[in-house]
Amino acid sequence: MTVVSFVGAGPGDKELITLKGYRRLADADIVIYAGSLVNPELLDYCKPEAEKLDSASMTLQDIIENMEKGIKADKKVVRLQTGDFSIYGSIREQVEELKKRNIEFECVPGVSAFLGAASSLGVEYTVPEIAQSVIITRIAGRTPVPEGENLQALASHHTSMVIFLSTSRIQKVVRELLAGGYKETTPAAVIYKATWADEKSVRGTLADIAKKVKEANISRTALIMVGDFLGKDYNNSKLYDAHFTHTYRKGIKDDK
Repeated sequence: MTVVSFVGAGPGDKELITLKGYRRLADADIVIYAGSLVNPELLDYCKPEAEKLDSASMTLQDIIENMEKGIKADKKVVRLQTGDFSIYGSIREQVEELKKRNIEFECVPGVSAFLGAASSLGVEYTVPEIAQSVIITRIAGRTPVPEGENLQALASHHTSMVIFLSTSRIQKVVRELLAGGYKETTPAAVIYKATWADEKSVRGTLADIAKKVKEANISRTALIMVGDFLGKDYNNSKLYDAHFTHTYRKGIKDDK
């Protein structure tokens, strides 16, 4: 049965798409891609005759109708979404519409922008005894956030945080993080279009990151990263400890 394939495009670099995602894209007859959010170079993987539709100016109804039209014509349809669609991907409403029409679909995950950002900066969100949890969120805007999930409340955990869709309101972000308990000396970074050719990043602390972001003229398509994982302090993982490694391997052998 022909299905609609939702494919995560990755954070930007055209090579950061999964092998399965690449194969779906290369085999597609119709590709509906997320406009300026997806690197257009990914479309180079498509067949020359593939129909490529930019969804930037489409309504949800337009997108679904094009999917349905393609499926009824027994064509392979790919919905190419930015990063990984499980984080701010807006596929739920598309999936529900496909279900109403009894159209089958599959989801091929991608590399999220927050992972691409960490790799670009060469950092790890989880550092032993520094931070062992990651909060992924955004500031309330046109779309509200659930009660209890505002930045000030989340900041009380003082752990690694990645904030999407909020760079244009960086000053408000900083105010809420400070009100939640982060110190002004807490390391922060903002990375614009992580892994793209025109990637740009700034690093500082909550005391000066808003000023640096303004000076760098970054206002959109960027992630805010906050937490001590960006700092100089770290502790070695037990992974490389000789005693731990011996015990771990012995445990695996005993379990067999």
